[in-house]
Amino acid sequence: MDSIQWLKDLFTATDSVAHIALLYAIVIAVGVYLGKIKIGGISLGVTFVLFAGIVAGHIGFTAPTPILTFIQDFGLILFVFMIGMQVGPGFFESFGKQGIRLNMLATTAIVLNILVMFICYFVFFNTSDPVNLPMMVGTLYGAVTNTPGLGAANEALGSVFGQNTPQIASAYACAYPLGVLGIIGATILIRYFCKIRLDEEEKWLQAMDETSADKKPYKMHLEVSNKYLEGKTLMQVHDFLNRDFVCSRILHDGHVSIPNRDTVFHQGDQLFIVCAEADHEAIVAFIGPVIKVDWDQQDQPMVSKRILVTNPSINGKSLASMHFSSVHGVNVTRVTRHGIDLFASAGLPLQVGDRIMVVGPEDAVDRVANKMGNSIRRLNAPNIATIFVGIILGIIFGSLPIAIPGMPVPMKLGIAGGPLIIAILIGRYGYKIHLVTYTSTSANMMLREIGLVLFLASVGIKAGSRFFETVIEGDGVLFVLTGFLITVIPILIIGPIARIFFKFNYFTIAGMIAGTYTDPPALAYANSICSKEAPALGYSTVYPLSMFLRIFTAQIVVLFFCG
Repeated sequence: MDSIQWLKDLFTATDSVAHIALLYAIVIAVGVYLGKIKIGGISLGVTFVLFAGIVAGHIGFTAPTPILTFIQDFGLILFVFMIGMQVGPGFFESFGKQGIRLNMLATTAIVLNILVMFICYFVFFNTSDPVNLPMMVGTLYGAVTNTPGLGAANEALGSVFGQNTPQIASAYACAYPLGVLGIIGATILIRYFCKIRLDEEEKWLQAMDETSADKKPYKMHLEVSNKYLEGKTLMQVHDFLNRDFVCSRILHDGHVSIPNRDTVFHQGDQLFIVCAEADHEAIVAFIGPVIKVDWDQQDQPMVSKRILVTNPSINGKSLASMHFSSVHGVNVTRVTRHGIDLFASAGLPLQVGDRIMVVGPEDAVDRVANKMGNSIRRLNAPNIATIFVGIILGIIFGSLPIAIPGMPVPMKLGIAGGPLIIAILIGRYGYKIHLVTYTSTSANMMLREIGLVLFLASVGIKAGSRFFETVIEGDGVLFVLTGFLITVIPILIIGPIARIFFKFNYFTIAGMIAGTYTDPPALAYANSICSKEAPALGYSTVYPLSMFLRIFTAQIVVLFFCG
């Protein structure tokens, strides 16, 4: 018997480091594998880790509560911070003309989710029981499939209830599965309510340009035919036209060269112009007609090369401040950032991870490549210092007490809201204080998923001891039904409004709904019925603000109404 005592201790000695590590490894591995199982083409993904944790907690396979709480909170911090770093660069850019409308609709849906939650609370539950409202908050975040909101609500409840914090993860777990199905089902219902035909929506997208015309680069070959331009320099033409463009090559008297600001234009010169798509008609009207040009005749060999910005000292510097043309004898025509081509306007700040298209003599292009870094190996190295500096600032910021009249305790953004806001700001403006914010997509996903599974496993294990008692003997069925109402009703209101009043394409609406509920399975469904990027664009437009509001409103609801 003694020979196997070590194995028994490994599974039962709850204060052992080996036991705790084994507990998390088993719960996470089982949850991830089970989460890959698809039913009707839909899977719960890593959220199944929560259910694996609940089972472990129920059978007594657990760890000391302080350890579970620490790992839970650290996982949440890591998860929300990496989300903020991901969405930060495009957060403020998402508020274009169409973006404002989509974000207004998403915000309205979030408010409706909360409103439906309160209606269900007053209609179906005993309002004199102080535990029921917190449990409805858990139901809300299961219904909208938003785990960070659950974490924020949990933290806020801790400041109100102390050691007797209700285990709202039980209600979250009850509402989550039907929440995933409800989002997709309600999105399908919108199609029938509004009599939408998918083939017609595809044709509509074909006629639309989903990319902002003031940023998308436009390439063209022009011949100088305007007599006014005879003898004028490139800079004079640029200033007079008051349009931003790059002239990457000029063919004059049979010879090709790289122009700079002092290059003189003559009638008959042939130019290779790159500009913002919105400006191309004005530039053609001013300079001359579009033509076909043979660029083979060159004074010296010239190349076009994509160069990767990996030198941290370049981070945040504008294209104009780099003096590519005057100092290096090359021109930068466009910048690729996060897979999107941007016109290389003079004021555009470069960021580590950008790819710039450089045109010029081969030796000059190589010198620019060395200056920019152009090292994929360096780019793959994680900027871990930036992450932890951001977490430090986020925790401090989230701990600042904000006194609001009528609230029992000062409001704090907490370990969910503080790091999220700081991460968004660092992701967008970190280059201004020389923080290298680039993290490869795979590294971001890895850190984010590790944080998420640690959080879900901890929440599940803590809730497991009372989960089945809550569901079977308590109000589990009510949590499921009210969660379904919280999921579906706002979608069936906002979807038709987006279609009828704002005339959005159905695929954009589907992506917007998935982003509002921060629900990847719903996005996967929307992508499966559309051949273009409209669902992904709708999703990414509203996702940053939706994630922020889900976390922020979780704390507002708890502190205002659960105190």
